[in-house]
Amino acid sequence: MDAPHPLITTIGLGLLYALVCGTLAALARLPPIVGYLLAGILLGPHTPGVVGDPRTAQELAELGVILLMFGVGLHFSPAELLSVRRVALPGAVTQMAVATALGALLARQWDYSWVEALLFGVSLSVASTVVLLRALAERDATGTPAGRIAVGWLVVEDLAVLLVLVMLPALAGLFGGATSGLAARMPGENPLVTVAIAFGKVVLFIALAVPLGRRVIPWALVMIAHLRSRELFTLATLAFSIGIAFAAAKIFGVSFALGAFFAGMVMHGSGMAARAAEQSLPFRDAFAVLFFVSVGMLFDPAVLVHRPGAVLATLAVVVLGKALAAATIMLILRQGFAATATVTAALAQIGEFSLVLAEQGIGLGLLPAEARDPILATVVGSIALNPGVFWLSRRAIGAWETRTGASEKAGSAA
Repeated sequence: MDAPHPLITTIGLGLLYALVCGTLAALARLPPIVGYLLAGILLGPHTPGVVGDPRTAQELAELGVILLMFGVGLHFSPAELLSVRRVALPGAVTQMAVATALGALLARQWDYSWVEALLFGVSLSVASTVVLLRALAERDATGTPAGRIAVGWLVVEDLAVLLVLVMLPALAGLFGGATSGLAARMPGENPLVTVAIAFGKVVLFIALAVPLGRRVIPWALVMIAHLRSRELFTLATLAFSIGIAFAAAKIFGVSFALGAFFAGMVMHGSGMAARAAEQSLPFRDAFAVLFFVSVGMLFDPAVLVHRPGAVLATLAVVVLGKALAAATIMLILRQGFAATATVTAALAQIGEFSLVLAEQGIGLGLLPAEARDPILATVVGSIALNPGVFWLSRRAIGAWETRTGASEKAGSAA
């Protein structure tokens, strides 16, 4: 787009297209998210008409991810995160391993090398935090046991993906990838040392963010609240969420999303969390919509004609393979049917981190450029299908509760 004001134009057109398409989707009894994705496709470079600026849209989408993760942190204390570790930690690691294996086996059918196939599989293994949070919020399930397990599961996945993103540039040269830019190392430097240093920065960030943040941020918010200025309090909330996320990324190498999550989490016990969540909600909603629009802008519908088999197979790995793996793991861990159905539906999609992983792999020469199309098509398809998957899970939960309730009544009568 050659417009003189790409930021204003992209925001204006993105929100306008999302409003129209989201309304049409709601009138057709479809989830508004489907309309937002369609708005992005119409605004993207692969369809005729007005074209938005994809790079600007991605920057806005990153803000949406930051604000959404900050909102999750506001309602998610460290104690809650630790309370679900026995399910979230082994569940996330096992599910990612299964999804990676399924994706790698599929990629091997396309004559990918094992390194390329494994990276392709990893890109399919991590669910979208944005999609999960929207789905849980729409069903008032964020604070439920199943919701806490799902959020904890996604936090573990985000940490795992962060580790992969840190390792890829350092190890790219060993696997025949690029050895410049992100992957550059000092002559003679051991790549494992590079990885260890990067991972140590992540640990250092967490070790500093939680204790210092729980003292400084609540104190600052209380002081600002005493000034009785709504504008200053809203400004402080946004400054802390975006500022900490930016500092975490630039100083410690942590992703924006993870930095924002910990910013919200340390604010959880301040007594100001409810007010901060309320006043940042409009910003979170607006930028979350722009996230879905930006994803749609990247999608080229022509891939459905040129490579339909690859798209359907990749979509099946995510929607069916990941869902079955998650359900099996939850049952093995002896979780209830409602929690199993909710977590299964929540993980049957991929999103922002899949795109980041794929783009980094392509940039480093560890993934062929042709892998971008099925991954991107699967991101759009799985996000569009996810509300329907959640609907099926709710129906299954209702049927299970009805059946078990009837069985209990029959037992009591006997």
